[in-house]
Amino acid sequence: MMKLILVLLSVMLCMSSTGVSAFSPSFATAGTPVRSATLQFTTSSSPISTSTTLFGKKEARAEGNARKGKTERVKKVKDDVIEVEGTVIESLPNAMFRCTIDGAPETQEPVLATISGKIRKFFVKILVGDKVTIELSPYDLTRGRITFRKR
Repeated sequence: MMKLILVLLSVMLCMSSTGVSAFSPSFATAGTPVRSATLQFTTSSSPISTSTTLFGKKEARAEGNARKGKTERVKKVKDDVIEVEGTVIESLPNAMFRCTIDGAPETQEPVLATISGKIRKFFVKILVGDKVTIELSPYDLTRGRITFRKR
């Protein structure tokens, strides 16, 4: 009998200390966004109006759809790359090129650059002597990525 009372007391103590109630409504904390969707219904003669607040993936998708109609090209700014102009001096196997940086001293060694994904995707041909835009890695200034071929 004493064990049963002890078990019941410990169960009641655990339930009261956690503060979890299965049937009480949960409220959002200050750090979490509250998802809201309001629907307003009117009479059958006028249309149904809805207004929603989007979060997460749907919000990003809505921004992307709004950007689709624009004709200007917006390039994402990358903080960790150094963009320089250069000239291709040698073509190497596996889509690698040796390039010199325009305006650099003669003593500086050439940069070993590879083709970026978009140039590879659209089969842009790069020849020796072409002016190109190179993104250099801040970790290794002797390697880079060719991102644009001047016409």
